Amino acid sequence: IDCDVIFMCLCLQEARCGYAIILMALYWCTECMPLAVTALLPVILFPMMGIMKGGDVSIEYLKDSNMLFIGGLLVAIAVEHWNLHKRIALRVLLLVGVRPSLLMIGFMSVSAFLSMWISNTATTAMMLPIAHAVLQQLKDTETQANERDLQIQDADNHAFELEVQTKLETIHERDTQDPVCKNPSNNISVLLCFDPDVHDTQREFREKSIEAKYDLLTKGMSLSVCYSASIGGTATLTGTTPNLILKGQMDEIFPNNTDVINFASWFGFCFPSMVLMLVLAWFWLHFMFLGFNLKKSFGCGEKSESDRAAYTVMKVEYKKLGRIKFAEVAVLVLFILLVLLWFTREPGFMPGWATVLFNKDAAFVTDGTVAILMSSLFFVIPSQLPFSNYGYTNEGKRIKAPPALLTWNVVHERMPWNIVLLLGGGFALAAGSEASNLSKWLGENLSPLQNIPPFAISLVLSLLIATFTECSSNTATTTLFLPILASMAQNIKLHPLYVMLPCTIAASLAFMLPVATPPNAIAFSFGNLKVLDMVKAGFMLNIIGILCINLAINTWGRAMFNLDTFPDWANTTNSKP
Repeated sequence: IDCDVIFMCLCLQEARCGYAIILMALYWCTECMPLAVTALLPVILFPMMGIMKGGDVSIEYLKDSNMLFIGGLLVAIAVEHWNLHKRIALRVLLLVGVRPSLLMIGFMSVSAFLSMWISNTATTAMMLPIAHAVLQQLKDTETQANERDLQIQDADNHAFELEVQTKLETIHERDTQDPVCKNPSNNISVLLCFDPDVHDTQREFREKSIEAKYDLLTKGMSLSVCYSASIGGTATLTGTTPNLILKGQMDEIFPNNTDVINFASWFGFCFPSMVLMLVLAWFWLHFMFLGFNLKKSFGCGEKSESDRAAYTVMKVEYKKLGRIKFAEVAVLVLFILLVLLWFTREPGFMPGWATVLFNKDAAFVTDGTVAILMSSLFFVIPSQLPFSNYGYTNEGKRIKAPPALLTWNVVHERMPWNIVLLLGGGFALAAGSEASNLSKWLGENLSPLQNIPPFAISLVLSLLIATFTECSSNTATTTLFLPILASMAQNIKLHPLYVMLPCTIAASLAFMLPVATPPNAIAFSFGNLKVLDMVKAGFMLNIIGILCINLAINTWGRAMFNLDTFPDWANTTNSKP
């Protein structure tokens, strides 16, 4: 009897935790409350339901992954604050050129690169106005060239008509008995049938052709920018929030894992797949909006007048930035140093600097430690060289010291604190699922999947997540699904990363709907797009992305993470009383 009572209590606790998760899932999907406020519900529900102590739940809201997120965002804010990202973007575009295919390649590669380090929303918001300014200049120049051609043609036609009239008058004077229009043997009679309306029709046709051409090109360029921003965010651990959620969930659910997910290992796995996705996305968007004629799209021979005019627009925008400032150089140096420290902390194939310097396990110094160390320097290093004139205040007093590269007011305005709470809410849900044994119960019920080949499980789950993320936040999607996937992998003795890693990346493949992700919404408003345009382009890109992810996980991912074996650390979970 006592065992039955204990079993019933356990089931009740699991049911309570399941209720909390379902409630939060509904709130996140419907957004009846702000996402960050919904993420705070575990602080209320778990203690009141007897699942976890209030102190244990609160600790989950500021884990190492949150520190990594905050440090990465501080670097991104510094880059944006000093317009370093715009200088990089314009410089690359000036090198690439303005031919249609090259222009699309340039905007996609720049957007993907910037999105690896700053938010995909900020990348899209910056790149789209530049793209539209260039396209508008191309359109205006082509329209002007077309107008000049028509004016020349008008002059030729007018001279032609005068010549006809002169010849007709000569013929009429010579033979008044035989009207020219009625004399079929007179070859010049056909000139009397000249229709002036044909020229107007030709003008209207050309104008409509140019309008249709650039309307299609604008749609394609807008979609290429927002899609490449989402794709680029998958390449780095700090590129987008779901990546950090996976890192945090792995450390939470499997505390004994040997730092299997860090900046270097993530980049080594995801960067090649990101490049592959980007290339295939370019081919698909080129086919949809520019056609198959690569020779025509790339352009051959000398630059046209419209090319030169569009190039001038970008050059003027670049000159507006002025000479490179000391602050931009300082931010760039710190940024490069941060990336190098991330890569060499624990590269995997050799001892990292953290192990060598501190003679400790690499877990003592994490990627979050490095991020906070480097980002704190932005508040110390001055934005101008010393011993220079720093200007005057509004009151006319001379400024004795230059401001730092970052000030707290700038950070406070641009830091998305709501995402920090969203991350914490996800970690709290994972901890609650473990403490209530809900994860174990779900894993046991999913054990029949053991009879399905692992690649099929990964493919189906990636499709499920990619579909789900079209209607909900990718942060909420990964937060809800990753603990379940971890428990399932434990019960069927499958390497957790075999399903968790592709599903995390799939959560960023929200390409079909304007509401799926902020970059889509920005592109939708900029590019005069219809929902059907985005659905047609995004559906195929979703399929391409899922296939690329599963190709990666079954080839170099299998070798990098030893996915053929079930690791010892996956047998131990972090269960809090």
